Amino acid sequence: MSDDVLLDAAKKCVLAVGVRRTTLAEIARTAKVSRMTVYRRFPDVRSVLATLMTREFGSLLQGAAEPEVEPAHFREKLVQSSSAAVAALSGDPLFRTLLDLDSELVLPYIVERFGKTQRFAEGVILHLLKSGHEDGSIRKGDPASQARTLLLLIQSFAFSYRPAIADVDEKKLMAEFANVLDAALRP
Repeated sequence: MSDDVLLDAAKKCVLAVGVRRTTLAEIARTAKVSRMTVYRRFPDVRSVLATLMTREFGSLLQGAAEPEVEPAHFREKLVQSSSAAVAALSGDPLFRTLLDLDSELVLPYIVERFGKTQRFAEGVILHLLKSGHEDGSIRKGDPASQARTLLLLIQSFAFSYRPAIADVDEKKLMAEFANVLDAALRP
């Protein structure tokens, strides 16, 4: 049995009852395996859920980094990818469930430490920034500081997206987001 079967079962459980109420026993029942089968792969429910979030959100961010239309330069690719990441995360049922039912679990990743998915996203941003420095489309600066700043901006939009569009036009808001990024990166 692959880890994906267990992670798919964990995803079903989280979507049904949230992160805090998902148990290892329920994951095993949903996957139609014994609890020992799950324990052979993961030491506890927390590690199953952490692996699930990394897989799901990492996949969304990877997809966002591959634009449908080839951009003219790396600044445009970074802006498009960032906008796509916000849209993908804010529209993802797992991300929405996490924020709706267990938002306090996100707080440590905002105020205490970065998780694997955030580190992955920062790595993608850093690569695009360096490529933009090389092609001249992104202003020179300290790549690590620029990447961290962009990560925080993108993350804040993703976490606050739903309340942000409650009384502001979604397309106009995302256009402004793209304008802010483009202006901040322009040489």
